[in-house]
Amino acid sequence: MQRYFIELAYNGTDFFGWQRQPREISVQEVIEEQLSKLHSNTPIKVLGCGRTDTGVHAKHFILHTDLPEIKDKGLFLNKMNKMLPKAIVFYKVYEVDADKHARFDAKSRTYRYFIHREKNPFLVDQSWLLKKELNLDKMNEAANYLLGEQDFTSLSKAHTDVKTNICNITKAKWVKVSENDCYFEITANRFLRNMVRATVGTLVEIGLGKVQPEEMKIILEKKDRQVAAISAPAGGLFLWEVIY
Repeated sequence: MQRYFIELAYNGTDFFGWQRQPREISVQEVIEEQLSKLHSNTPIKVLGCGRTDTGVHAKHFILHTDLPEIKDKGLFLNKMNKMLPKAIVFYKVYEVDADKHARFDAKSRTYRYFIHREKNPFLVDQSWLLKKELNLDKMNEAANYLLGEQDFTSLSKAHTDVKTNICNITKAKWVKVSENDCYFEITANRFLRNMVRATVGTLVEIGLGKVQPEEMKIILEKKDRQVAAISAPAGGLFLWEVIY
């Protein structure tokens, strides 16, 4: 058996996240089922570079899996893309060492969260429709407090199974695309459950003038999810890039 990395993307609207669920359909389950069919119904397992929540998308996602030798990668990709639903696409497959791990070997991950102000049918479930004007300068001022290695308990889902809530954020910035569109880009070595959506929700409160930018520092110091704002909707969030 050979270990492979597969680069893919998916629209998460109709899935209950990446990871297998007991009673709901997930991206991982669909991929494993189709890979198994391609290999004469031999059970195939895959492991992803991270976990995306229900309704969250991935522009760039990496999984690893152990398969019999793929002699024609183009044919493999063509067959898989015919078998997979329209919401999932395989872009590239390549051999890696047997100990290479899609999750643990990733050096950084970048997410983008999209917001638009005017109703647009082509952005349904892919951007947050927020008609109120946001002060991006104040939001970026607050985002500066996120940079560096620190505890992000206040911006994480409570009672998860991680050993530490310490993350190192190297980039956190709002970008104005047009008068009606903007996005938030954040890069870190790792992310906690619900962390980006909780961060966006809190920064939006600041952009609306409900919270002052300097209060972000206090929110982080309290290490309490209750002091931050509610999470932004899932549909605007994309896993944008994974670096190894």
